[in-house]
Amino acid sequence: MDLKEIQNLIKFVSNSGVAEVKLETGEVKITIRTTLEGNSPDITYVQQAPMQQTMQAAPVAPVVAAPAAPVASSDDNSKFITIKSPMIGTFYRKPSPDKPVFVEVGSSIGKGDVLCVVEAMKLFNEIEAEVSGKIVKILVDDMSPVEFDQPLFLVDPS
Repeated sequence: MDLKEIQNLIKFVSNSGVAEVKLETGEVKITIRTTLEGNSPDITYVQQAPMQQTMQAAPVAPVVAAPAAPVASSDDNSKFITIKSPMIGTFYRKPSPDKPVFVEVGSSIGKGDVLCVVEAMKLFNEIEAEVSGKIVKILVDDMSPVEFDQPLFLVDPS
């Protein structure tokens, strides 16, 4: 199971309303616990077991039934501009733990405003707005790993 599959599983469990999911394969044991209020995962444990000659695939679908994904929402988002991560790293909404977040949903932003920080190899890189507008949606949870070109924010330029 690679990092992307684990991230997708965490997001899926967070959005499904399930309190806890345990998944074990021959190589990985994962426990994901979420709060009942639907917040981001509280604790995620990943244990890597020694690799064996034959890898066993874990059926992910039977763990939780998939809710129907609304197809129309992607059409609704077409009028928005997506701000993407320019690098791989860890996404932070605040400059430091004791400071307020850079932006919230509904915040008006200008070109060049700092929206978040992506930490890569102990370097904290400020991600600036490419356009002016209003934050419509924050697509990544605080302190989550992000991939290169992964969407972070939706901005309404009007």
